[in-house]
Amino acid sequence: MNRSKAREHAFKLLYSLQINKSTDELEDQLNIFEESENIVDAETKGYISDVINGISQNSEGITNEIKKNIKQDWTIDRISKIDLALLKLGIYEMLYSKLPYKVVVNEVVELAKRYGDDNSKAFVNGVLASIIKENNLNNEEQQT
Repeated sequence: MNRSKAREHAFKLLYSLQINKSTDELEDQLNIFEESENIVDAETKGYISDVINGISQNSEGITNEIKKNIKQDWTIDRISKIDLALLKLGIYEMLYSKLPYKVVVNEVVELAKRYGDDNSKAFVNGVLASIIKENNLNNEEQQT
């Protein structure tokens, strides 16, 4: 399975976890999701596990990045669950997995087009662009 499809699966599980608020352990939720989606590829399983566990472990930092980069009159509670899941995925991959921001933004915006509402693409792109600027990610990639 390619990385784009694996990223889409990670997004779906992240969204599901936000909606369900299940009391099951994260590992159990991962196993249930992988079984229900027929994900058998070890690399894809590893990627999804890394993303979900990484977002969970860095939840406070990721949430703070979102709060700092949305309009002052907005709260995180106003953000749709889909957009929130996409932002968490994008922030985790850019700041914690150190993936190239151009790839991450492109893929996350494509998911926003597919799963979000009419405003999702612009909203997600805008917040991620602000995070890129704030964290000087565009300068880091130019130096490598």
